[in-house]
Amino acid sequence: MTGFLPVYNATVRALRAQLGFWPMPVFEFKVWLAGLLVLVAVLAVLSPFAFRNAPWLRPIFYFAAVVIGLLNAAGHTLATILGHTVSTVLVARPAPGFYSSPLLVIAALYALRQLWLTRRRPLRDLRVPRHAA
Repeated sequence: MTGFLPVYNATVRALRAQLGFWPMPVFEFKVWLAGLLVLVAVLAVLSPFAFRNAPWLRPIFYFAAVVIGLLNAAGHTLATILGHTVSTVLVARPAPGFYSSPLLVIAALYALRQLWLTRRRPLRDLRVPRHAA
């Protein structure tokens, strides 16, 4: 509805033409939507481990908060300010995804805060002190 996918696909094609390689795929709507649904399902399956503060999951959530949250929101905001993604792909203002960008930033900052607050203490802080009897 916002026209995100045509802008995204045109940007990927333009970057491939300019750079010779770009690691992001071009999507058809059904494949893109299925990918989003799978991602949400995977995150839902991982949530019990997140609530138990599984150490192996923390880097994944750091990555998600920074890349999916902060950098993604910055990209949508920058495209709105500039009026294009790359020089050959103009976007109507506001760019697709601009209105959800503040929510992404808030969610990412909250995730980073929770990751910080739930970090593991060093082992020496977990020892039970001995008291002289």
